[in-house]
Formats: sequence, structure tokens, C-alpha cells
Amino acid sequence: MAKSLRTISLNNYFKWLSVVKLHHFTTPDITLYSAGTPNGQKVSIALEELGIPYKAREISFKDNEQKQPWFLKINPNGRIPAITDHSRGDFHVFESGAIMIYLCEHYDPEEKLLPKDPNLRSQVIQWIMFQMGGLGPMQGQAIHFSKYAPEKILYAIKRYTDETKRLYSGLNSALEGKEYLVGNKFTLADAISFPWVREYFLADIPSIDEFPNLKAWVARISERPAVQKGLNVPTPDIVQEILDNPEKLNELVKRAQSVFKWKSVGEK
Repeated sequence: MAKSLRTISLNNYFKWLSVVKLHHFTTPDITLYSAGTPNGQKVSIALEELGIPYKAREISFKDNEQKQPWFLKINPNGRIPAITDHSRGDFHVFESGAIMIYLCEHYDPEEKLLPKDPNLRSQVIQWIMFQMGGLGPMQGQAIHFSKYAPEKILYAIKRYTDETKRLYSGLNSALEGKEYLVGNKFTLADAISFPWVREYFLADIPSIDEFPNLKAWVARISERPAVQKGLNVPTPDIVQEILDNPEKLNELVKRAQSVFKWKSVGEK
């Protein structure tokens, strides 16, 4: 690995020492392999909310690092994010939802993000599956076909944008009369969907005003200090910059197209 690791939040290390003493835990030594995408940000948000010391290693899509042999040993699927837990025998975990559950199972003795109560835990895991199987894939396709695809396929854009809005509607209904999705406190259920919903504008959805509970939820979570830290790992967050200056979106799209080089059917 040519690139160096960046240690995140020395304050987290000192905070964790008190947790180690109280609960007889091993001090975590974790490397996060990530990029500045919603899938990567989910995990860095969880790490920051848990106060776990970790090192961040940016994976360069431009250099196709996610497909290099050293990374495929960590994640055979060749996608970010992934972690290596050096404090547990260099144990590798890939898939963002699996990583978040793993972190809580081993490093959340205070039940900050994953309750031990069976019913509450089930509810949190249900929302994790909702994001992993629904919101992420559908919004991801909506973003791809509306912004990055080399040709505009109107049916695909409408299909995936409508499905994303349907999923937003489900979140909006679940948030009726509540600040957070489960137990009315911030958990993995919120952390896993938030980075995606805040990028609604990339999915050909100009506004989420029709989902007032969801809009308030996004604003509420955005104010959490640990969330702000997590959004800026491993690279500075650009969402607010794009919202303030729509021209930045065109730059982002062009940059992504040049990196991934998506082609139309029949192109070589």
C-alpha cells in the first residue's frame, strides 16, 4: 500500500481509555478503508459517534485501488468501505451494514448505537436492511441514470427516482412524532440512511419539502458534532458546497465520468 494512513481523532483515543477501564475492553486499533461517498460516510459516522480511535485510508477510485490485489484480500467484492480490526487479529469486515453492526457488537458497551433490548435491536437491524436492500441500491441507480450514465434513459431515471421517493415516504411516515427512527434516540438506524438522504438532489429530486419529517430529521442529524466529523472522512465533504453552488455539481459529474469511464452499449 503506497499511501499513508491518517489517524482520526486523538480525542477519541483518550475517551476510549476510560471505556476500556470501565468495561474491561481492549483498546480498538482499526483501519478504515473508505472514500467520500454515502457508503463510506456511514461507517466513519458510526466510528465517530462511538468515539472509537481509528486510522482512515482513502481508497482512490482514480487509481482503481479497490480492485488491487491487496485490497481484494480485505474485501473480495472490491468495494468500499471495509475495515481491518488489528486489535482482533487483523480481522477484516466488509459491507457497510455489517461493519456498523460489528463495531457495535465489539465496541458499544454503552449501547449508544445498537440497543441490547431484543425488540429495539430488531428494529434497528430492520432499518439497516431497509437501507442496504432498498434505499442504497435504488437511490444509487437513480443517481447513476440521472447524472452519470453516458446516455439518458428516461424510463430508468423515472423508475429509480420514483422508487427512491417511495422509500423516502416510508422514512417520513416512520418519523411521524419522533426525532429518530428507533427508541427516539440516534442509532445505526439513522446513521445508515442519513448520508444517502442528504444527497437527494443527486437523484433527480430537487427538494424533500414534501417529506417534512424526513427534512427535519436530516437537519437534526446534520447538527450532531460526531456526524460532521464523520462526513469529512477521509476527504472533505462537498454536499453543502454543491447546494450553495449548483455549478459544483457539474464539476463533480464530469470528474466522476472521467474516472469511471462509463460507456454506452456497443462502445469499446
